[in-house]
Amino acid sequence: MRRLNQARIFFENIHPTVDLGRYPVKREIGDVLVVEADVFREGHDLLCVRLLYRHERDRLWQEVPMQPLGNDRWVGQFRLEKLGEYYYTLAAWTDTFTSWLDGVQRKANDGQDVGSDLLEGAAWLRQTANAILSAVSSSPPGPVGLRPALLPGRLDITPGSADGQANEVSPGWTELSVLADSLAPPLNQADDPARIAQELLAVADQLERLPPQQALALLQQPHLRQWMQCWQPRRHYCLHQPPLRLIVDRPLARFAAWYELFPRSASPVPGRHGTFRDVQALLPELHEMGFDVLYLPPIHPIGHTHRKGKNNSPVAGPEDPGSPWAIGDEHGGHTAIHPQLGTLDDFRELIRAAQVYGIEIALDLAIQCSPDHPYVREHPEWFRHRPDGSIKYAENPPKKYEDIYPLDFDSPAWAELWYEWRRVLRFWIEQGVRIFRVDNPHTKPIRFWQWLLRDIKHEFPEVIFLSEAFTRPKIMKALAKVGFTQSYTYFAWRNTRRELVEYLTELTQTEMVEYFRPSFWPNTPDILTEYLQTGGRPAFKIRLVLAATLSPLYGIYSGYEFCENRPLRPGSEEYLHSEKYEIKYRDRNAPGHIKDYIRRINHFRRQHPALHHLRNLRFHETSNEQLLCYSKATPDFRDVVLVVVNLDPHRVQEGVTKLKLVELGLADGVRFRVEDALTGGVWHWHGSENYVRLDPQQEPAHLFVVHPE
Repeated sequence: MRRLNQARIFFENIHPTVDLGRYPVKREIGDVLVVEADVFREGHDLLCVRLLYRHERDRLWQEVPMQPLGNDRWVGQFRLEKLGEYYYTLAAWTDTFTSWLDGVQRKANDGQDVGSDLLEGAAWLRQTANAILSAVSSSPPGPVGLRPALLPGRLDITPGSADGQANEVSPGWTELSVLADSLAPPLNQADDPARIAQELLAVADQLERLPPQQALALLQQPHLRQWMQCWQPRRHYCLHQPPLRLIVDRPLARFAAWYELFPRSASPVPGRHGTFRDVQALLPELHEMGFDVLYLPPIHPIGHTHRKGKNNSPVAGPEDPGSPWAIGDEHGGHTAIHPQLGTLDDFRELIRAAQVYGIEIALDLAIQCSPDHPYVREHPEWFRHRPDGSIKYAENPPKKYEDIYPLDFDSPAWAELWYEWRRVLRFWIEQGVRIFRVDNPHTKPIRFWQWLLRDIKHEFPEVIFLSEAFTRPKIMKALAKVGFTQSYTYFAWRNTRRELVEYLTELTQTEMVEYFRPSFWPNTPDILTEYLQTGGRPAFKIRLVLAATLSPLYGIYSGYEFCENRPLRPGSEEYLHSEKYEIKYRDRNAPGHIKDYIRRINHFRRQHPALHHLRNLRFHETSNEQLLCYSKATPDFRDVVLVVVNLDPHRVQEGVTKLKLVELGLADGVRFRVEDALTGGVWHWHGSENYVRLDPQQEPAHLFVVHPE
């Protein structure tokens, strides 16, 4: 009952959280995390509310004040200065001194006698001063620049699952420390706790001797309230438990342009197997086009048994190289390199060369094996067996993948599997890889990913994981919640204005924005949409603009710049002569490419910080369903980008915009100038309604920069 009586303060509607704190929210280094919450207690007493936080590698908790917004809503913030995991929570207690002072002032303003009230205040000041002196005499000095907080109990915060609420803390001293300049001037020889205690005792003496009006004037000193809020005993102290979690990644986790390239197709000589050195020769071109990440499908040895032939034929010819996802042969498995690509030293040199051009290499992590993988011979217990003793190959009926054996995470040796894949990841991290695209993670246990990703990122917080999971929405979301940095999306199949607005609204205006970083890919080796098949060159330009400006993360698979769009057969999304099953030579200077268009789009993205974020996306109405209009702006509106796209790759579309001027930082009826980054054209617009005409055979989109006049 005593605990219930002391737990007088309630915390509700804390933001940001994911699933009420069960999973971490995500931010990037340098961001400021703004936390809001409803914090209240019964009656009229005022509260002190604090935001507590610490990095996973720090021992001490930091404390910053939260400010009231009205209606019991509070807000506080702190800057994220380290990669890795943070913990944050809320603490609150009754602000006895401020509550007393507020009541005394009200009585005095009403002409009431406050003599007895002043004696109560003097007693509280003495109690606070004596507590300070007792703490100073019995406690060792705190760290330089930190002020030890006088709490009525010990703060015991251990990360765990959610469903926690405010809890009274047990008696004792806390290890919590608070930033000195967050609550009061920094401590120095002239302003130390002992001196503060003496001044509080002096004020208490004066409250008992001075006339009420003079005593009340004495109490208005700002530093007095600061001292008391910092040092007074914290009555009804309550803490929200367990703490909430936050993952801080590097900026490349939020903003990047990816390019997918099969190294074996990088050779400038038709018919010759490409090498890492051939890939290295392409780096200047990829840098010129403005890509940040070069993603390589599996670079490991490829199995021979049941090797797939051209166009996924079940029978391979002697020259067919097989699918890179059928990993493993006599040369090794997931820590080996295909001998025709080069050596491990060649791969490390590729990583170093890419860094010179500001490009990072991303590797594919595919947890599956060919029948020739060393695992099959050395660890048959890691696979699922049929009654006849043979190992089951991968299937997704009616599709069959005889060249691939999936791992069995339900086997008695499941723990060995978990540790083995951690070893594989660490191996490639040791070679310099810091980005992994994970193939089909939705077919492995979600708890496995939760363990593996958190373990790896605790050791290497700079590592980025992209989830390639084109699966059911809830599984895609769950993978992002448990630790995947970025996620593939349904963008490739969202073509109409309504589809795009609904999907992007879900990604940017719901809880998903706190944990799901969407990566927009208009094509992949597995996805050649009908829109690209039938829309010609304009369709490739349209989808590029949409991917690159709707999301700060996007990527293309090589061949996109050449507008490759021949399907295997009508109704199929597979490419004819798919690069998954053969080496593909490309004339990189063939006419009709859109490499310069890609370069201009990526350059525009880098130049405009408004496009580096997701949650600032705002849609605007148009009079034509084929015209999609949206904007992004920095918080101070110094950078405002307005995009209008013709979604029809075949016909000219025209219409009138219906802009929400406030989202552009403009007043109603104002005149402003829009400058198109693609054409250099300039228009002078007035108000929200303005005429637009887009011909897909010329330029299917406007990339406007908005300038007030």
